[in-house]
Amino acid sequence: MTLGLIIRRSLRQHALSSVVTALSIASAGGLLMSVWALKEQAREAFSGADAGFDAVLGARGSRLQLVLNAVFHVDESPGNVAWSDYLEIQADPSVQIAVPLATGDNYRGYRIVGVAPELFTQVEYVPGRRHRILPPGRGFDPTLREAVVGSFAAARLGLRLGDRFQPYHGLRFDERHIHEESYVVVGILEPSNTPADRVIWIPLKGVQLMSGHSTDAAEELSAVLVKLKSPMLGKSMEVRYNREGSRLTFAWPIAQIVAGFFERIVWFERVLAVVAYWVALVAAGSVLASIYNSMTERRRDIAILRALGAHRRTVFGIVVLEAASLAVAGMLAGFVVYAVIMTAAAQLIRSQTGVVLNPMAFHWVMIWAPLGMVSVSALAGVVPATKAYRTEVARHLTPLT
Repeated sequence: MTLGLIIRRSLRQHALSSVVTALSIASAGGLLMSVWALKEQAREAFSGADAGFDAVLGARGSRLQLVLNAVFHVDESPGNVAWSDYLEIQADPSVQIAVPLATGDNYRGYRIVGVAPELFTQVEYVPGRRHRILPPGRGFDPTLREAVVGSFAAARLGLRLGDRFQPYHGLRFDERHIHEESYVVVGILEPSNTPADRVIWIPLKGVQLMSGHSTDAAEELSAVLVKLKSPMLGKSMEVRYNREGSRLTFAWPIAQIVAGFFERIVWFERVLAVVAYWVALVAAGSVLASIYNSMTERRRDIAILRALGAHRRTVFGIVVLEAASLAVAGMLAGFVVYAVIMTAAAQLIRSQTGVVLNPMAFHWVMIWAPLGMVSVSALAGVVPATKAYRTEVARHLTPLT
């Protein structure tokens, strides 16, 4: 209790430097935890967001681009596939269900995707769960100009049942490129925390026959989402389309392709980690500087403690504990910094991709990062503690005047 009282008084006596030091530790600790947790959560969330499909069939090109376009709705299609290609893969005995997609339009920045109704009636986006339309809404009639709007898009655009809207040409919003057709909202999807929440879904022919599109568009698709009867059957189809064929690309398996993307940017993750570690070391250095600079004015206090019977090791321990206490206070505030960074990052990722992260999800970094910061800070306190340990009692007890 006596040691705690001494440490509290010392921190209060040097309140400004203590607060600044604690805030630097909070920033460093919050950044370190958020970089690590964001990296792990994003990798896991994107790899698992396959919309309930095993593969994507599309034009010859990048498999990653196909997946980003058809599953995450964040990239352009590398090209179109013929309606006959869809019919061929639909009839393949290895395929459980094939869902055609047509893209190329938006409404105020939110992508409009033409799709077959089977996406809502036959596909489980996660095991045991299908996309559900909130009552009293319903699914669109594939022969009419009707739309089902994802929950996130509906909330951001203010669309409700019965509202009408006119699509804009292209994937980027430009008021000059508005289509003549208008669509009525007949359903709003229940939130699924998937990329589907950001999409406005209309009948397939709605996109294919939209005014301003080429005449070939009526018989072409952007991609086909494929659910196999067994995921392992994808190997033979990959050989057929990717190695033996030359027109189409079979992107399989989706999770592995997304994981491969994160492997490509692992260097960037390492750069962020190095930056976070460097900031943490700088924060530990601020602990050292703060306490070390106060040693000169505290020598008399230390000498008095020694004269009252305090051992050198006790004085040494007080300074080290003071450094650790600053780190503990800083890391408590660091969790606030962590929550702010993770919440902002999660909102940005959801608005751009539809993938949902949980800012408050537990991660082991929330244990080892605070322990590491406290340990490093305590280690940084060894230098000023050594200076305090060597304080000469007789010299610093002489009268000041």
